[in-house]
Amino acid sequence: MRKSFRKTVVVCMSILLLSSMLAACTKGSGGSESENRVLRIGIMYGSKDNESYFRQQYTDTFEVMNQNIEVQIVQANDYNVMYGARGGDEDKQDKPDPYAEFQKLISGDNPVDVVVADPDVMSRLIEENSLKELDPLIQQDKFDIDAYVPTVLEGIKSLSTDNKIYALTPTFTSSALFYNKKLFNQEGIDLPTNGMQWDQVIDLARRFVKPDEDNKVFGLMLNRYSDPFNDALSMAAPLQLQQFDENLDKMLVNSEGWEKIWNKVVGLYRDKITPTNDDMYKIYSENQSNDGKYVPFMDDLFVQGKVAMMIGNSYYLNDLRNAKDQSAEGFEMPDWDVVSLPEHPEAPGIGSSIALSTLMGVNNKAQNPNDAWKFIKFMNSKEWAKLKSRSTYEMVARKEFLKPLDGMTYNVEAFYSLKPTPPSKFNLSDMYSKYPYFYQAVNEPGQQLFQQVLDNKKTVKEALAEWETKGNANLKKMKENPDQPISEDGNAGGGVVSSVY
Repeated sequence: MRKSFRKTVVVCMSILLLSSMLAACTKGSGGSESENRVLRIGIMYGSKDNESYFRQQYTDTFEVMNQNIEVQIVQANDYNVMYGARGGDEDKQDKPDPYAEFQKLISGDNPVDVVVADPDVMSRLIEENSLKELDPLIQQDKFDIDAYVPTVLEGIKSLSTDNKIYALTPTFTSSALFYNKKLFNQEGIDLPTNGMQWDQVIDLARRFVKPDEDNKVFGLMLNRYSDPFNDALSMAAPLQLQQFDENLDKMLVNSEGWEKIWNKVVGLYRDKITPTNDDMYKIYSENQSNDGKYVPFMDDLFVQGKVAMMIGNSYYLNDLRNAKDQSAEGFEMPDWDVVSLPEHPEAPGIGSSIALSTLMGVNNKAQNPNDAWKFIKFMNSKEWAKLKSRSTYEMVARKEFLKPLDGMTYNVEAFYSLKPTPPSKFNLSDMYSKYPYFYQAVNEPGQQLFQQVLDNKKTVKEALAEWETKGNANLKKMKENPDQPISEDGNAGGGVVSSVY
């Protein structure tokens, strides 16, 4: 009860505070302020269960500020229906296409006004002329777009072929390369810098490899957990290497580009630059048997000083802040900083991790386009950014409010100095909905073969060729029987395998 009351008080105070901050922003907008109106916001996926979260995050304050506007949240695909429909034969015949359902919200008899979607879907909608260009509205209202983080703005413009603005996002998430200053200084190794290439970072990491030392320090982790196959996928993202063709007819992994990436990641694990699952388990076990003493953050090798560099997302800043506040006997918080992610020479200035969190656009067929733009302006205003900058999970798109958390000191520019990877041709959410065993058909063989390379049972060339062959067979079976799992021999059906849901 006490927690619930406190939470209610905090929410109310936030709304009152923001109300006073935004009063100036709501004056002079088009339409009679006494006229009751409806603003319909369309989202790709959702349910009644999580609508309250969406409202709390994005619409509650807007409705308080505009009490004559009723906001309706409309989801194209209900999670509960999607998840509940798996199993019965009657459900398998007419499984709706998620994107087609979204299009109904946009161009149907009662079209939504605001469209909220991820970059891949937004790019597709722009191509189909479903969204209103925002540049004229930005100029007309003298909306301060220049205050945006340049790379976020570039990412927004890259959604269209004409380099114009069709959507805005108030927040984004990103990753950077975290490094332990003390470990570098102890070894007399130059600290990492922004704009380094992959080979340069790997060369730095290699200098920490000392196989005979008991208290081993690893040079580099590509994420917080050992996941070699997905490490390779992440490293390949800025190069836009495709796993399969547009029609899902054939695999495209047996290529020079994929071979280069696999060799690079395999080398990190084989040369003990990056810890394997066994290495991590050994450290974890040692921490558990540490004479009964509590080891803070025992599963975090970076905080423990067991790894010199690690790629982490902006959420990880919260863990570092918590570690800083942690007081325990014998625990020493690492002296750390961040630089931008390593780059590929073939794709300079591009990082794979910048995610445009909540893109919002105005439907070309909006029944209430004025309030749609009013809402988007509100969500992307300076005042809203100031309030959201206190969030510990996302970074605000307005540069002036991007500052280190809670008095911490680090190179915050590392999180936004690289451009996002251009939108993919494929929407994986749609793919998984249409083909629930897509991961099993495409990625599982790749994951197994990658491990065989690490175990010295196959060369990279052999593994990629086999992935191509197995994947081609699996794609064919998957398209013929979308709701059937793929057995080990590549046939649909047989065996008990969990779907991606």
